[in-house]
Amino acid sequence: MKIAVDAMGGDFAPLETVRGAIAAVSEHDDIHVVLVGNEKQIFEILEAEGERNNSRLSVHHASEVIEMDEHPGVALRKKKDSSIVVATSLVKNKVCDAVVAPGSTGAAVAAALFGLGRIKGIDRPTIATPIPTRKGITVMLDSGANANSKPKHLIQGAIMGTEYAKLLLGKDNPTVGLLNIGEESTKGNDVVLSTYPVLENMKSINFYGNVEGRDIPKGTVDVVVCDGFVGNVVLKFAEGLITQCVELIKDAIMSGGIFAKLGALMVKPALKKLAKRLDYTENGGAPLLGVNGVFLISHGSSKAKEIKTAITIGNDLVKRKIIEHIADRIGKEGANDNEYAE
Repeated sequence: MKIAVDAMGGDFAPLETVRGAIAAVSEHDDIHVVLVGNEKQIFEILEAEGERNNSRLSVHHASEVIEMDEHPGVALRKKKDSSIVVATSLVKNKVCDAVVAPGSTGAAVAAALFGLGRIKGIDRPTIATPIPTRKGITVMLDSGANANSKPKHLIQGAIMGTEYAKLLLGKDNPTVGLLNIGEESTKGNDVVLSTYPVLENMKSINFYGNVEGRDIPKGTVDVVVCDGFVGNVVLKFAEGLITQCVELIKDAIMSGGIFAKLGALMVKPALKKLAKRLDYTENGGAPLLGVNGVFLISHGSSKAKEIKTAITIGNDLVKRKIIEHIADRIGKEGANDNEYAE
């Protein structure tokens, strides 16, 4: 399996992206990574890491990089040889099987849309982010691809999220919740109010009903559907809250005297286990569902661990034929028919 990685994307590129690729191929014999970007810089890192001659790491040169602060659409038109555009074209041309794209989410979504196109019947792709909960994992979508959604986009998201949760969580009939400001079906804005009855009447969707923000960390449902503006706010808030809680615990231990430190030492194994469950970097990347190819978007601050995990997830999704599953399900549902048009 060949995975194209935008080696120049993200805050710590290309060093951490290259290291993540090295870790992925060292742990998985069936993965070949194509590092896309400035070949001189990439080869220098491979040389320093002692991986210059690794047959499962190759380099594809791209002369340009789209920076985080650039407008995605404008940058894609001006920088046709950017690493994200070239990496996406490798999948389009069947050279690679999946893309891992750290860095600008907007540029990644635009590159995937223009480069790969959409699965037939999908209006707008959606980012599906796995969130750690008390019960395991909840998939939230959309978490940033679309700031303004119509009911049909949420409905298509529910269908795609169901298929992804089946593959990711191994659930035969994952529950789907619609994120809202209350549990009652009469609450919410016009989009949510219009989406609710459609999901409720879809026999192929195991619709739980409305869920509130506090239900996400509880793991009340397997899939949470919302528009990308709300989803991205929820995701960034959760990441910040977890980070700050960990820091507050550390501060409390360090300022609590010898007994606090001894107590922390005794519960250290349990704290490490908890930290691992809450660590969003364990998930590595979120797939952009709805485009005609496996496309993983990683956090802009991704380091080697997250890149390695994203590569592994991409490899797994290709093997599990996520694109074919979604295309088949969307075709059967007719989720772009006139009844969902508004």
